[in-house]
Amino acid sequence: MKTTLDMNIATTSSAAANASTEISKIGIIAIGITAGIIGCWAVATMIAGVVNSGGPLDLVSNLFKAITG
Repeated sequence: MKTTLDMNIATTSSAAANASTEISKIGIIAIGITAGIIGCWAVATMIAGVVNSGGPLDLVSNLFKAITG
């Protein structure tokens, strides 16, 4: 009877550890997807800025003009 009890305790702690690991994996995947979306948005806005300002040098020039006033 004691052997059966020990096996149940080991199974329960293993299941709790697996659930915790799965929650951590889901969290890491969610953070990765969010970072990917933000990265794509940043690239798209930089491309739009370059196109709207007339080129990369004009973009930098306009940036300094905006900062200095």
